[in-house]
Amino acid sequence: MKKICLTILLLALAASLPAKETFRFAQRDTCDLYLDIHAPAVDTAGAPTVLFVFGGGFITGSRDSDYYTPWFRKLNENGFRVVSIDYRLGLKGQKMRFDLFHLLESARLTKKAVDMGVEDVFDAVRFLGAHAQELGVDMDKIIIAGSSAGAMISLSAEWEVSKGNGPEGFRFAGVMSFAGAIMSDSGVPAYPEEPCPQLLFHGTKDGAVAYDKMAFGRWGMFGSNQVAKVLGKRGTPYCIYRFKDHSHDMASNFMATWPEQERFLRENVLGGVRRTVDAMVDDPAVPVWQSVTLDDIY
Repeated sequence: MKKICLTILLLALAASLPAKETFRFAQRDTCDLYLDIHAPAVDTAGAPTVLFVFGGGFITGSRDSDYYTPWFRKLNENGFRVVSIDYRLGLKGQKMRFDLFHLLESARLTKKAVDMGVEDVFDAVRFLGAHAQELGVDMDKIIIAGSSAGAMISLSAEWEVSKGNGPEGFRFAGVMSFAGAIMSDSGVPAYPEEPCPQLLFHGTKDGAVAYDKMAFGRWGMFGSNQVAKVLGKRGTPYCIYRFKDHSHDMASNFMATWPEQERFLRENVLGGVRRTVDAMVDDPAVPVWQSVTLDDIY
């Protein structure tokens, strides 16, 4: 009887997980890169796709962490295909120091890691484009989303697309950034072409990824507050939710922010509504976790 109950439980758990297919999308000298495709509950051709880039400080993390499963399931239940990808961990094994004498070198290493991630994202996009028909992917409805390091890659990928450096003829439909920033070696990032709608979540006391900026000369990390300023001056609609006194926990508060995500996806991205939201959020229902700093990560 116990064995039967256990079997039923395992089958129920398996049924509750998103349906998943895995494909290799790139071969590197150091590793092969894979992506997982989680089909929406009602899998229809042309369903919008969320291309997810995991977090982990460019030293750790995985595309298939169990932590992301509830959020992937939520997206699937609401008609979104999820593509979760690998990327090369460009800071793994690197010595990172953040004192005044080593800050520039650490910035250069971080920028290189971001650029590697962006290259891998673009290869994933090219793979999806080459197999769009058989995978049911609408290339005009790909929203890139990322957490922490993955959010930095996601924001930078859209920045590169606006500069004409992405896959030929491709544009993201939207960006969702969970505690992200843009690493720049050319000052405050500017968008030569109109960027896609962007959704920015960030804690105002984030000690890992700058909420505002950390700049020295033309080098800098420009966080969500700065990205919103640039978009606002450009006249580009954006949605930023500034979580008062939160730290880096907003890199992983996927479920608590689902209502804001859903409205952004439905209205700004799929509906084409030029809607701007700039909100300071002080909501005790949103979990606050222990503060994380760069020294804690590296």
